[in-house]
Formats: sequence, C-alpha cells, structure tokens
Amino acid sequence: MDFMTALDIGASALTAERTNMNIISMNLANAKTTRTAEGGPYRRKTTIMAATEVDGPFSKQMESALDRELRGVRVMNVVRDQRPFKRMYEPGHPDADQQGFVSYPDINVVEEMANLMTAQRGYEANVTTVDTVKAMYSKALEIGR
Repeated sequence: MDFMTALDIGASALTAERTNMNIISMNLANAKTTRTAEGGPYRRKTTIMAATEVDGPFSKQMESALDRELRGVRVMNVVRDQRPFKRMYEPGHPDADQQGFVSYPDINVVEEMANLMTAQRGYEANVTTVDTVKAMYSKALEIGR
C-alpha cells in the first residue's frame, strides 16, 4: 500500500464519520420536534455504511496481491427509524390529538450521545492515521534529500 492509498482510506472514513456525526446531531436537535414539513413528529435517522473501493480503474491494474483487499468506507444510505412514537398526555399542546396526547420522536438522548462519542472516537482515530501518513511521507522526502 502506498501513501496515497492510505490517505484515501483515511479520507473516506473521515467523510463517513462526519456524515454520521451530522445525522446524530440532527437526532439530538429534533428530540422534541412534534411537527415537521412532511407532517407528524420527527423520525430518528441512522446512517448505513459499507466498504468501498478507494482506487480508480487504472490503479486497480497496477495493484499487488496484498493491495486487493484494501477498502475505504462510505455512507450508503441514511434511513428513517421506524420506532413507534412516544405518546405523552399534554392536552394544552398545539399538536395534541382529541384525547390530549402528543406524539414525540422516540429518541433516547443517552443512546444518541453514546453513538456520538463512538463516531467522534472513530473520527479522531482516522485523523491520527492521516497525520501519521503525512509524517511518514515527510520523513521519506527528507531521506531523499
């Protein structure tokens, strides 16, 4: 594996984790949203990630047997969670139904914070990887002088 492939893998992971953190932040921001533009309460969202190629078609022909298994990561889809809404009795709320119940998104703040911390640690690990590759690249250039 060369330096550029290592940077491509790290960059793909940084992009995927950034998207994941944005989605989790959206969930936290909308934990009490009872009305959206689509109608009804906000639906929790989740990212689906998958392995992806990091090389172009030309570099695929030049890769060695060890490099064939290298993959990056990408966000394949952002899906809406189908958990049932939480119903709370609040007869004075503008979005209450005839029985006085309001539907809230089923977003567990503790779960979302744990997901956010996991995504943050993944992001930090990939920043460290990219920084290490850059340092190795700089040392290789110094050796060549």
